[in-house]
Amino acid sequence: MMRVLVSWALVPVLLAATLAVGRAQAPSVSGAWLFTVDTGQGSGTPTIVFRQEGETLTGQYEGQLGTSDLEGTVKGSAIEFSFTINVQGQQAPVTYEGTVDGDAMKGTMNIGGMLTGSFTAKRK
Repeated sequence: MMRVLVSWALVPVLLAATLAVGRAQAPSVSGAWLFTVDTGQGSGTPTIVFRQEGETLTGQYEGQLGTSDLEGTVKGSAIEFSFTINVQGQQAPVTYEGTVDGDAMKGTMNIGGMLTGSFTAKRK
């Protein structure tokens, strides 16, 4: 009898742990996204295709800055990714940091410390 009571007492604990793990999983951003980027120098609408495995992102940027492979992470609703572009013969890192909310994301971007801006994105 005592063993049965202990077993039933563990059910709420196990259920709570299962729900907590489900909430902690990163949202899936795999697929194509249309970005709108605004900087002090102008705006652009690149397309970024993400491939996500767990919290790890890979993919490809295609837009006004050219085409480049990217790497990054998704942790909870936070997303961060970067790629490198060629600016007048020099390599410059481009970094995006933001948040994901379903089929939308928003945040900031930085091009080699020379130019900053904001972005929004929608899943295609």
